[in-house]
Amino acid sequence: MPPDISLFTLTLLCLAALAAGWIDAVVGGGGLLLLPALLVGLPHTPVAYVLGTNKSTAIVGTTAAAVTYVRKAPIDVRTALRIGLAAVAGSLVGAFFAAGINSAVLRPLIMAVLLAVLVFVLVRPAFGTAVAPSGPVSRKRIAAAILIAGLGIGFYDGLIGPGTGAFLVVALAAVLHMDLVTASATSKVVNVCTNLGSLTMFAIQGTVLWQLGALLALFNFAGGLVGARMALKRGAGFVRGVLVVVVVALLCKLGCDEWLAV
Repeated sequence: MPPDISLFTLTLLCLAALAAGWIDAVVGGGGLLLLPALLVGLPHTPVAYVLGTNKSTAIVGTTAAAVTYVRKAPIDVRTALRIGLAAVAGSLVGAFFAAGINSAVLRPLIMAVLLAVLVFVLVRPAFGTAVAPSGPVSRKRIAAAILIAGLGIGFYDGLIGPGTGAFLVVALAAVLHMDLVTASATSKVVNVCTNLGSLTMFAIQGTVLWQLGALLALFNFAGGLVGARMALKRGAGFVRGVLVVVVVALLCKLGCDEWLAV
Protein backbone atom coordinates (compact mmCIF):
# COMPACT_ATOMS: atom_id res chain seq x y z
CA MET A 1 0.00 0.00 0.00
CA PRO A 2 1.46 3.42 -0.91
CA PRO A 3 2.39 5.17 2.37
CA ASP A 4 1.05 8.58 1.31
CA ILE A 5 -2.48 7.54 0.31
CA SER A 6 -5.23 9.17 2.38
CA LEU A 7 -8.39 7.50 3.66
CA PHE A 8 -10.49 9.78 1.42
CA THR A 9 -8.50 8.83 -1.68
CA LEU A 10 -8.66 5.16 -0.75
CA THR A 11 -12.44 5.38 -0.38
CA LEU A 12 -12.80 6.98 -3.80
CA LEU A 13 -10.59 4.31 -5.36
CA CYS A 14 -12.73 1.57 -3.78
CA LEU A 15 -15.90 3.14 -5.19
CA ALA A 16 -14.23 3.45 -8.60
CA ALA A 17 -13.26 -0.24 -8.44
CA LEU A 18 -16.86 -1.17 -7.55
CA ALA A 19 -18.30 0.81 -10.46
CA ALA A 20 -15.61 -0.45 -12.85
CA GLY A 21 -16.43 -4.05 -11.95
CA TRP A 22 -20.11 -3.42 -12.73
CA ILE A 23 -19.34 -1.76 -16.08
CA ASP A 24 -16.89 -4.49 -17.06
CA ALA A 25 -19.38 -7.23 -16.26
CA VAL A 26 -22.21 -5.69 -18.29
CA VAL A 27 -20.39 -4.57 -21.40
CA GLY A 28 -16.69 -3.94 -20.75
CA GLY A 29 -14.81 -0.67 -20.45
CA GLY A 30 -14.35 -0.51 -16.68
CA GLY A 31 -10.74 0.54 -17.23
CA LEU A 32 -12.09 3.84 -18.53
CA LEU A 33 -13.06 4.59 -14.91
CA LEU A 34 -10.57 2.74 -12.72
CA LEU A 35 -7.31 3.49 -14.52
CA PRO A 36 -7.78 7.30 -14.54
CA ALA A 37 -8.87 7.09 -10.89
CA LEU A 38 -5.64 5.30 -10.00
CA LEU A 39 -3.56 7.79 -11.97
CA VAL A 40 -5.21 10.71 -10.14
CA GLY A 41 -5.19 9.00 -6.73
CA LEU A 42 -1.54 7.92 -7.00
CA PRO A 43 0.09 10.92 -8.71
CA HIS A 44 3.62 10.13 -7.52
CA THR A 45 3.50 6.41 -8.34
CA PRO A 46 5.30 5.24 -11.52
CA VAL A 47 2.84 4.49 -14.32
CA ALA A 48 4.02 0.87 -14.58
CA TYR A 49 2.86 0.26 -10.99
CA VAL A 50 -0.50 1.89 -11.71
CA LEU A 51 -1.01 -0.34 -14.75
CA GLY A 52 0.03 -3.46 -12.86
CA THR A 53 -2.22 -2.67 -9.90
CA ASN A 54 -5.12 -1.95 -12.26
CA LYS A 55 -4.70 -5.41 -13.81
CA SER A 56 -4.49 -7.10 -10.39
CA THR A 57 -7.84 -5.51 -9.56
CA ALA A 58 -9.59 -5.97 -12.90
CA ILE A 59 -8.82 -9.67 -13.25
CA VAL A 60 -10.78 -10.48 -10.08
CA GLY A 61 -13.97 -8.71 -11.13
CA THR A 62 -13.71 -10.06 -14.67
CA THR A 63 -13.25 -13.61 -13.36
CA ALA A 64 -16.25 -13.25 -11.04
CA ALA A 65 -18.38 -12.05 -13.96
CA ALA A 66 -17.06 -14.81 -16.24
CA VAL A 67 -17.91 -17.53 -13.72
CA THR A 68 -21.41 -16.09 -13.21
CA TYR A 69 -22.02 -15.98 -16.97
CA VAL A 70 -20.62 -19.48 -17.59
CA ARG A 71 -22.98 -20.91 -14.97
CA LYS A 72 -26.11 -19.17 -16.27
CA ALA A 73 -25.60 -18.04 -19.89
CA PRO A 74 -25.48 -20.29 -22.98
CA ILE A 75 -21.85 -19.68 -23.94
CA ASP A 76 -19.40 -21.90 -25.82
CA VAL A 77 -16.49 -22.01 -23.38
CA ARG A 78 -14.25 -23.87 -25.85
CA THR A 79 -14.66 -21.17 -28.50
CA ALA A 80 -14.22 -18.43 -25.91
CA LEU A 81 -10.94 -19.94 -24.71
CA ARG A 82 -9.65 -20.29 -28.27
CA ILE A 83 -10.35 -16.61 -28.87
CA GLY A 84 -8.83 -15.82 -25.46
CA LEU A 85 -5.56 -17.59 -26.25
CA ALA A 86 -5.31 -15.63 -29.51
CA ALA A 87 -6.03 -12.43 -27.57
CA VAL A 88 -3.14 -13.18 -25.18
CA ALA A 89 -0.80 -13.48 -28.17
CA GLY A 90 -2.20 -10.28 -29.71
CA SER A 91 -1.86 -8.33 -26.47
CA LEU A 92 1.77 -9.39 -26.04
CA VAL A 93 2.59 -8.13 -29.54
CA GLY A 94 0.64 -4.92 -28.90
CA ALA A 95 2.51 -4.32 -25.64
CA PHE A 96 5.81 -4.83 -27.47
CA PHE A 97 4.98 -2.04 -29.93
CA ALA A 98 3.31 0.26 -27.37
CA ALA A 99 6.48 2.15 -26.47
CA GLY A 100 7.04 3.25 -30.07
CA ILE A 101 3.50 4.45 -30.77
CA ASN A 102 2.73 8.16 -30.91
CA SER A 103 -0.50 8.60 -28.94
CA ALA A 104 -1.24 11.85 -30.81
CA VAL A 105 -1.56 9.80 -34.00
CA LEU A 106 -3.38 6.91 -32.37
CA ARG A 107 -6.15 8.88 -30.60
CA PRO A 108 -7.91 10.18 -33.75
CA LEU A 109 -7.85 6.68 -35.24
CA ILE A 110 -9.45 5.16 -32.14
CA MET A 111 -12.06 7.94 -32.06
CA ALA A 112 -12.97 7.21 -35.69
CA VAL A 113 -13.41 3.51 -34.90
CA LEU A 114 -15.51 4.28 -31.81
CA LEU A 115 -17.68 6.67 -33.77
CA ALA A 116 -18.23 4.00 -36.42
CA VAL A 117 -19.23 1.51 -33.70
CA LEU A 118 -21.65 4.02 -32.16
CA VAL A 119 -23.30 4.80 -35.52
CA PHE A 120 -23.51 1.08 -36.33
CA VAL A 121 -25.26 0.27 -33.03
CA LEU A 122 -27.63 3.26 -33.23
CA VAL A 123 -28.76 2.74 -36.84
CA ARG A 124 -29.40 -0.94 -36.21
CA PRO A 125 -31.77 -1.08 -33.23
CA ALA A 126 -32.12 -4.86 -33.53
CA PHE A 127 -28.36 -5.46 -33.39
CA GLY A 128 -27.56 -7.97 -30.69
CA THR A 129 -31.12 -8.08 -29.36
CA ALA A 130 -32.31 -11.14 -31.28
CA VAL A 131 -31.94 -14.61 -29.79
CA ALA A 132 -28.69 -16.22 -30.91
CA PRO A 133 -29.23 -18.92 -33.57
CA SER A 134 -29.04 -22.49 -32.36
CA GLY A 135 -26.64 -25.03 -33.80
CA PRO A 136 -22.88 -25.02 -34.33
CA VAL A 137 -21.13 -21.94 -35.68
CA SER A 138 -19.22 -22.41 -38.95
CA ARG A 139 -15.46 -22.82 -38.83
CA LYS A 140 -15.02 -19.73 -41.00
CA ARG A 141 -16.87 -17.55 -38.48
CA ILE A 142 -14.88 -18.99 -35.57
CA ALA A 143 -11.64 -18.36 -37.48
CA ALA A 144 -12.77 -14.78 -38.19
CA ALA A 145 -13.60 -14.26 -34.50
CA ILE A 146 -10.18 -15.57 -33.47
CA LEU A 147 -8.53 -13.21 -35.96
CA ILE A 148 -10.63 -10.10 -35.20
CA ALA A 149 -11.68 -10.46 -31.56
CA GLY A 150 -8.63 -12.45 -30.52
CA LEU A 151 -5.54 -11.25 -32.33
CA GLY A 152 -6.88 -7.85 -33.47
CA ILE A 153 -8.57 -6.59 -30.32
CA GLY A 154 -5.96 -8.36 -28.18
CA PHE A 155 -3.31 -6.34 -30.02
CA TYR A 156 -5.27 -3.16 -29.31
CA ASP A 157 -5.56 -4.11 -25.62
CA GLY A 158 -1.80 -4.48 -25.34
CA LEU A 159 -1.19 -1.32 -27.35
CA ILE A 160 -3.54 1.09 -25.51
CA GLY A 161 -6.47 -0.70 -23.83
CA PRO A 162 -9.51 1.55 -23.14
CA GLY A 163 -12.73 0.20 -24.61
CA THR A 164 -11.40 -3.32 -25.22
CA GLY A 165 -14.43 -4.96 -23.60
CA ALA A 166 -16.89 -2.91 -25.64
CA PHE A 167 -15.00 -3.71 -28.86
CA LEU A 168 -15.07 -7.41 -27.97
CA VAL A 169 -18.82 -7.39 -27.38
CA VAL A 170 -19.56 -5.71 -30.72
CA ALA A 171 -17.13 -7.94 -32.63
CA LEU A 172 -18.46 -11.17 -31.13
CA ALA A 173 -22.07 -10.16 -31.73
CA ALA A 174 -21.33 -9.20 -35.35
CA VAL A 175 -19.05 -12.09 -36.34
CA LEU A 176 -20.63 -14.97 -34.42
CA HIS A 177 -24.22 -13.63 -34.55
CA MET A 178 -24.52 -13.66 -30.77
CA ASP A 179 -27.06 -11.70 -28.80
CA LEU A 180 -25.43 -9.03 -26.65
CA VAL A 181 -25.78 -10.96 -23.39
CA THR A 182 -24.00 -14.00 -24.86
CA ALA A 183 -21.39 -11.74 -26.49
CA SER A 184 -20.78 -9.98 -23.17
CA ALA A 185 -20.48 -13.35 -21.39
CA THR A 186 -18.00 -14.65 -23.98
CA SER A 187 -15.97 -11.44 -23.84
CA LYS A 188 -15.47 -11.95 -20.10
CA VAL A 189 -13.74 -15.29 -20.68
CA VAL A 190 -11.52 -13.63 -23.30
CA ASN A 191 -10.79 -10.74 -20.91
CA VAL A 192 -9.73 -13.12 -18.16
CA CYS A 193 -7.13 -14.57 -20.54
CA THR A 194 -5.73 -11.19 -21.56
CA ASN A 195 -5.72 -9.90 -17.98
CA LEU A 196 -3.89 -13.01 -16.79
CA GLY A 197 -1.20 -12.59 -19.42
CA SER A 198 -0.74 -8.90 -18.63
CA LEU A 199 -0.73 -9.43 -14.86
CA THR A 200 1.85 -12.20 -15.18
CA MET A 201 4.18 -9.82 -17.03
CA PHE A 202 3.66 -7.03 -14.47
CA ALA A 203 4.25 -9.48 -11.61
CA ILE A 204 7.50 -10.71 -13.17
CA GLN A 205 8.62 -7.09 -13.49
CA GLY A 206 7.61 -6.44 -9.86
CA THR A 207 5.32 -3.53 -10.75
CA VAL A 208 2.18 -4.44 -8.78
CA LEU A 209 1.03 -2.84 -5.51
CA TRP A 210 -0.43 -6.09 -4.20
CA GLN A 211 -1.97 -4.77 -0.97
CA LEU A 212 -3.84 -1.96 -2.69
CA GLY A 213 -4.78 -4.26 -5.57
CA ALA A 214 -6.20 -6.86 -3.18
CA LEU A 215 -8.38 -4.28 -1.41
CA LEU A 216 -9.70 -2.79 -4.66
CA ALA A 217 -10.23 -6.31 -6.03
CA LEU A 218 -12.81 -7.01 -3.31
CA PHE A 219 -14.93 -4.08 -4.52
CA ASN A 220 -14.30 -4.95 -8.16
CA PHE A 221 -15.42 -8.51 -7.40
CA ALA A 222 -18.69 -7.27 -5.90
CA GLY A 223 -19.32 -4.98 -8.86
CA GLY A 224 -18.62 -7.80 -11.28
CA LEU A 225 -21.11 -10.13 -9.61
CA VAL A 226 -23.87 -7.51 -9.52
CA GLY A 227 -23.24 -6.42 -13.12
CA ALA A 228 -23.31 -9.96 -14.53
CA ARG A 229 -26.53 -10.80 -12.70
CA MET A 230 -28.20 -7.57 -13.87
CA ALA A 231 -27.19 -8.25 -17.49
CA LEU A 232 -28.56 -11.79 -17.31
CA LYS A 233 -31.78 -10.61 -15.69
CA ARG A 234 -32.48 -7.55 -17.86
CA GLY A 235 -31.35 -8.95 -21.19
CA ALA A 236 -29.81 -7.67 -24.42
CA GLY A 237 -31.69 -4.36 -24.49
CA PHE A 238 -30.13 -3.34 -21.17
CA VAL A 239 -26.65 -4.36 -22.34
CA ARG A 240 -27.15 -2.39 -25.57
CA GLY A 241 -28.01 0.76 -23.59
CA VAL A 242 -24.93 0.44 -21.40
CA LEU A 243 -22.81 -0.21 -24.50
CA VAL A 244 -23.94 3.06 -26.06
CA VAL A 245 -23.18 4.98 -22.84
CA VAL A 246 -19.70 3.44 -22.56
CA VAL A 247 -18.83 4.18 -26.20
CA VAL A 248 -20.01 7.80 -25.84
CA ALA A 249 -17.96 8.14 -22.63
CA LEU A 250 -14.89 6.78 -24.40
CA LEU A 251 -15.39 9.24 -27.26
CA CYS A 252 -15.70 12.12 -24.79
CA LYS A 253 -12.57 11.08 -22.89
CA LEU A 254 -10.46 10.67 -26.03
CA GLY A 255 -11.87 13.93 -27.40
CA CYS A 256 -10.83 15.77 -24.21
CA ASP A 257 -7.37 14.18 -24.36
CA GLU A 258 -7.01 15.28 -27.98
CA TRP A 259 -8.19 18.83 -27.19
CA LEU A 260 -5.86 19.17 -24.17
CA ALA A 261 -2.94 17.86 -26.21
CA VAL A 262 -3.34 20.62 -28.81
